[in-house]
Amino acid sequence: MPSKMTDEFVARSHILHRAFSERPAKIVGGDGISLILENGKKVIDASCGPSVSCLGHTQPEIFEAITNHLKNDIAYVYSGSPYTNGATEELADILLAEKPGGLTKAIFVNSGSEATDAALKLAIQYWHERGQPQRTHFISRKQSYHGNTIGALCVSGHESRREFYKDFMSSNVSFVDPCYAYRMKGEAESNKDFVQRLARQFEDEIIRVGPDRVAGFVAETVSGTTLGCLPAVPGYFKAIRDICDKYDVLLILDEIICGMGKTGTMHAWEQEGISGPDIQTIGKALGAGFVPLSGVLLRQKIFDALSAGSGGLAHGHTFQAHPLACAAAIAAQKIIKRDNLIERAAQMGRKLEALLLKEIGPLPLVGDIRGRGLFWAIEFVLDKDSKTAFLPQDKFCGKVVKIALGMGLNLLGNLGHTGEYQVDHVLVCPPYTTTDAELATIVSLLKAAILKTSQPFVVGEQRDESPNGKVNVKVAQTEIVEI
Repeated sequence: MPSKMTDEFVARSHILHRAFSERPAKIVGGDGISLILENGKKVIDASCGPSVSCLGHTQPEIFEAITNHLKNDIAYVYSGSPYTNGATEELADILLAEKPGGLTKAIFVNSGSEATDAALKLAIQYWHERGQPQRTHFISRKQSYHGNTIGALCVSGHESRREFYKDFMSSNVSFVDPCYAYRMKGEAESNKDFVQRLARQFEDEIIRVGPDRVAGFVAETVSGTTLGCLPAVPGYFKAIRDICDKYDVLLILDEIICGMGKTGTMHAWEQEGISGPDIQTIGKALGAGFVPLSGVLLRQKIFDALSAGSGGLAHGHTFQAHPLACAAAIAAQKIIKRDNLIERAAQMGRKLEALLLKEIGPLPLVGDIRGRGLFWAIEFVLDKDSKTAFLPQDKFCGKVVKIALGMGLNLLGNLGHTGEYQVDHVLVCPPYTTTDAELATIVSLLKAAILKTSQPFVVGEQRDESPNGKVNVKVAQTEIVEI
């Protein structure tokens, strides 16, 4: 028998839903950047789901491209066969014709998790082809997230998502600190000193493991759901790139959530002053949510090693490089280029930043606002000065998300306990097509949801933090607007 906490619809449905306690609302359509529910209500999708639907939910050109492809081209080609197809080749040309950062080849897969697995396997094969099969160790970062398959979880520092599968986690992975300046940088520590400290830690870890055993370093260029749209401080990735070059370690950048224009440039690493990664994963905005599609981009030296060695890629999936998915992504990328939407994301991002700082920043439980382009997050704290975090059981950001949804605003909060630092945040990453008026509405509704959620936490000066005592919390009083 289902638990009393399980919703009746969820118990009856033949879909194993990801959450059991509440009945999910049924979406029946889309209208621009909004979702249309079964009851006729519209919900502004201010997070693009998990930062996927970057062109909104209504793109007739993409719908037409999909139907035209099915009418006039091949629906499916097996990537392991002696064939290719026009859509797959064209999408790779669109992405790599100018060889950004020296990236020259692509692998197309379905999900971001698959892309991470493919990137890890590609790195291992590269070192085998180079005659260094002992290089099997990866260094990743704490409180990171690179996907939910076993391989991707092995290099993810997301503690609660790893919890059930600890026995399957690889011993060939170790973790260093993320570049989380808001909580980790010392009061008297400059950005330069902070970067040097993290760089030393990374280099020390390479030396501890053994430089001849390290295959690669895996990092999100801008952290996504675990730390909330967190860019690195200036100089961090330059220092990391230099250390990777010094020890011949592959730099693998995960831009599944932050790339493809989200931060105001096609690739987030273009803002880091580096030549580029050796391997890069992309996804989400690649197909703009109309199809499942992610990818792996790699430098010429990776291809050259495989070409000079075994002469092929020792990895593959049945639905790898699916022609229909690639055709839809071609249409999405052509719209983005034609309408200058990446430049627009940078411009609208500056407007969103100004709105967030003005309207959300002064609220008493808002600790930090961070991001780039149209990829932003708000981190909540009990006290601005001490940066006292909420307890996990408070589920503060989850309550903000729920209240906002009731107001007609779809947001994304953190996805479970990610590690040492409790990070309560919501992501605000609207589509590239969002208008000024829509940005203003998003921020207005977000502010109202935060104020409503804050009400129980701003009426007193003390709260129980542990069974052993109380901690004084200096929370400013604020006027709470009833919604």
